[in-house]
Amino acid sequence: MRPLGIVGVILIIAGVVVLAMKGISYTKDRDAVKIAGVEISKEDKGFVPPYVGVIAVVAGIALVAAGRSKA
Repeated sequence: MRPLGIVGVILIIAGVVVLAMKGISYTKDRDAVKIAGVEISKEDKGFVPPYVGVIAVVAGIALVAAGRSKA
């Protein structure tokens, strides 16, 4: 399978996972700062909405189709 097709399959799988979970929430830790014995850290929370999964599936199908047409 060509690299374009492999990337397409990965996008399809990732998109289906996002759709099955109805979105994915994640937490990103920022660097901690220590000032005068007090440590301050920041934590960002985010959410990947389900429509991103739909976009990933559509893009994956397009990449698989483009990979097949060049073969």
